[in-house]
Amino acid sequence: MTCPFTARTRLLSEPDAVVTGGPVVRTALPGGPAVWVVTEEALARRVLTDPRFAKDPALAPPEVTDLEPSAAERLSLTTADGPGHARLRRAHAPLLSARALARHAGRARALASALLEGLGSGEVDLTEDFTTRYPLAVVLEVVGAPPGLLDDAVAACRAMWSPDPSVAGAAFGRLQAIGTATVTDGTGDGVAAGLRAALPDLTCAQVGYLVFGLVFAGQLTTDAALGYVVAHALAPGLADRTAGELDALVAGVLRVHPPAPFSLWRFARTVADLDGVPLPAGAPVLVDIRGIDAGPVVGHPLTFGHGPHFCAGAHLARLELRTVLEVLRDRFPDARPAGPVSGLVEVHPGGPVGARLAALPVRLHPAR
Repeated sequence: MTCPFTARTRLLSEPDAVVTGGPVVRTALPGGPAVWVVTEEALARRVLTDPRFAKDPALAPPEVTDLEPSAAERLSLTTADGPGHARLRRAHAPLLSARALARHAGRARALASALLEGLGSGEVDLTEDFTTRYPLAVVLEVVGAPPGLLDDAVAACRAMWSPDPSVAGAAFGRLQAIGTATVTDGTGDGVAAGLRAALPDLTCAQVGYLVFGLVFAGQLTTDAALGYVVAHALAPGLADRTAGELDALVAGVLRVHPPAPFSLWRFARTVADLDGVPLPAGAPVLVDIRGIDAGPVVGHPLTFGHGPHFCAGAHLARLELRTVLEVLRDRFPDARPAGPVSGLVEVHPGGPVGARLAALPVRLHPAR
């Protein structure tokens, strides 16, 4: 079986690479360092709450590359640990709660409607523009970005996948600049303003990096998830689906096609024993979210993680995905995939990041 960290392309009807064995599997990135993957649910939940395994890239062995800056260099939700992380979570949580985000539901619906209607009728490829532009449009409004930045953000997100490191690096810089601009010149009533008020000791640049993290992660994951959710929802059709049924559909698809099939990196602070498996200091540890969620799960699925680093944007992602399905149900009741879902092509860029559909051709027919 192909290594799950190898770049690959497959039809959805074909079996994908999986991690076999466990509960802890020692494997490696292609041409890279050893990696320990947790494949058993109870152990995964322990690891995701175990302070022996930290998020800070400063602990990573030098062979692990393409990481965020360390928490000391760039404070962020995804790299901070302990009390520092808890403080950031307390600042973010009320701003990204389901209750706080409810005020954005109408605007998210309007954005989804306008973007889908702008594609015209007939056969369209939703991955060509919609799945990138829609989540960016929503998250920029939620954080309170100044008007007029959407096209630049879309271009930056596309450029991040360039094989040219200088192009990709410049794209990250552009998104970071958008984060800072949101703090200094934003609307004043979004998440950026809330973070500025809750974290008054941080500089505009530091809060801007927190905003960048929300924009980057919110686009990257929702972009990928949209393709799978829409494809699986439209195949049988959405007529008469209730809000609860749409939520269940989203959750079910995300269990099979999580936008992050593995947890974000964790590193052993010291020499550690993990269920009888010895790990050296700095050992990179991942949780096999997709593999675990594919089986019977006790408690909530691991799609959005578990423990202190549970995804801060989980409510926003669910809102965006459900809203698109509601718009398709109400305004495009006859929309269907242009071919069988099993014939769609999935592209995996390699490493522990998630895959996405290469294309999602859909026949759109607005309601008369």
